[in-house]
Amino acid sequence: MSVAILRQGEYVIASILSDLSDTEVLELRHELAEMVGRHRSRGIVIDVAALDVIDSFVARALRSIVLTARLRGADTVIVGIQPDVAIAMVQFRLNLEPLRVALDLDEAIALLDRLTQGDAVDGG
Repeated sequence: MSVAILRQGEYVIASILSDLSDTEVLELRHELAEMVGRHRSRGIVIDVAALDVIDSFVARALRSIVLTARLRGADTVIVGIQPDVAIAMVQFRLNLEPLRVALDLDEAIALLDRLTQGDAVDGG
């Protein structure tokens, strides 16, 4: 799988390094859910900057990761959506609820810090 996954304190950071097959996307969901439980992680950051396209399957998979992580007790933030990818996602009217996004890793960590401390309003 072309995803680098590492832990930073209470958080898991997954950097997608290249386009993923449908099977690899499902493996990523499983691996992240396992890591959240194994390490009692409070948050996940998924970096999608390397993706040139986020199609409906990948968008649904990201939603599934977010919901699965939430059931395991972790919040999730997506970072690195390229401008052209964002425009295409909006034009294709992909359902992005309940995804939280941030521009970069620093913003994502700050958002997760607020969410895990209970100070943030649900949004993003």
